[in-house]
Amino acid sequence: MGNSDPVSGSLIIAKDLCKAFNNSGVRIEILNGANLNLAPGETVAVVGASGIGKSTLLHILGTLDRPDSGALWFQGEDVFRHSNQKLSRFRNESIGFVFQFHHLLPEFSALENAMMPALIKGLNKETARNGAEALLVKVGLKDRLFHKVVDLSGGEQQRVVLARALVLNPLILLADEPTGNLDKKNSEQIHDLLMLLNQEFNMTMIVVTHNMELAAYMSRRVTITDGKLVESED
Repeated sequence: MGNSDPVSGSLIIAKDLCKAFNNSGVRIEILNGANLNLAPGETVAVVGASGIGKSTLLHILGTLDRPDSGALWFQGEDVFRHSNQKLSRFRNESIGFVFQFHHLLPEFSALENAMMPALIKGLNKETARNGAEALLVKVGLKDRLFHKVVDLSGGEQQRVVLARALVLNPLILLADEPTGNLDKKNSEQIHDLLMLLNQEFNMTMIVVTHNMELAAYMSRRVTITDGKLVESED
């Protein structure tokens, strides 16, 4: 499968992605031949109006959804050729997710939430705990490790989400409106954290956002026009 990679040295290559939905019998094309090529450590903001397919694109890039057609290569592997089980394992180990709505487990502590991907992978509890604790300290939650997430502020909860996303040191971080529910101060802190983590881990980041201040932090900005990805200067 490695020989299928059309561009040597790329981390992510999306080729001719197509995705459509039926709405009351009407076919709506969201992606229609979308292409994207990302190098290791590159940062990209996906911007544009609501409803153009930004989240759909992110879900396909994160292998949470499959395209109707097209291919997605990670390090030369066409991942949609994997079985669902192998794809789930790849997603757990290689991709970190940060969503606007935190999807944290409210009855568990910040530390327990951040440990979850490592436990799902099958790492022992001590290894998972040590990795999660180190990341929570890095994102500024040293004094909040054992607080239940319901007792944390929105900004603190988003930091837990970041730690959880990074606990397995993924190659890619995918974020969907990561500052959408935060005030300006917390948004700026999350911006700074994302860029710090990108620099420290050389981690490729794809961020869907309406926040043009956050988009400006990224090395590239793209939008979706007629189902295709185009570079944006906005």
